[in-house]
Amino acid sequence: MSKPFLILQLRPETEAADDEFAAILRKGGLTQDRVHRIRLDQQTLPADMSLDAYAGVIVGGGPGCVSDAPEDKSEVEARIESEVLSLMPDVTARDIPFLGCCYGIGILGKCLDGDVSKRAHSEPVGTSACEVTAEGKADPLLDGVPTAFDAFVGHKEALQALPEACTHLVRSEACPFQMVRYRENVYATQFHPEADADGFETRIRIYRTRGYFPPETADDLIAMCRAADVFAPEMILKNFVRRYG
Repeated sequence: MSKPFLILQLRPETEAADDEFAAILRKGGLTQDRVHRIRLDQQTLPADMSLDAYAGVIVGGGPGCVSDAPEDKSEVEARIESEVLSLMPDVTARDIPFLGCCYGIGILGKCLDGDVSKRAHSEPVGTSACEVTAEGKADPLLDGVPTAFDAFVGHKEALQALPEACTHLVRSEACPFQMVRYRENVYATQFHPEADADGFETRIRIYRTRGYFPPETADDLIAMCRAADVFAPEMILKNFVRRYG
């Protein structure tokens, strides 16, 4: 029997977490018996956890920012960040299959001592026109993905430079580092590979007062997301599951 995937979720809001989890299963072609889900807002990682028990690790998004000052992080956000970061030395040292979505690119960047900040390259909630790089065209996770595609985004911080030993896979005009790979098997995206219009509508409603956009623009953002043609990013999630599962 194949190993399960470890899915780590960082969203303290149950509706958002459940919706994201369902989307990861649906878009990745996974069933519940093929995953081990941990909501880090509710539980800590087991002390005896071994990543050898898993086919790979998928980290979802969340409202926290790794570049925030310690005093600006809530107790839950600080604990979630610490828990995820505790796995990253093992992930990066042993090149364990990993896919970090949105928040995950900040976690990877911080682990690699990269420049993650709000200085530039934040993107408002909506879509971003992405482009696969020359290196990305040869990467198995981007197999079948169009050279140019739209993806759902919404983030306050971003990588400001490519960390050492990383390969640049996807870029956009607003945010240069939309997808990167460390060594051979450690991936992170700034966009949300699991997201669709329904999922983003849920998040817009839940996070409308969290500083991602003016609250009064929520209905317009929902209409924009519903009109968008976003289909390619989920191929990345599906390719990750297919490759390592």
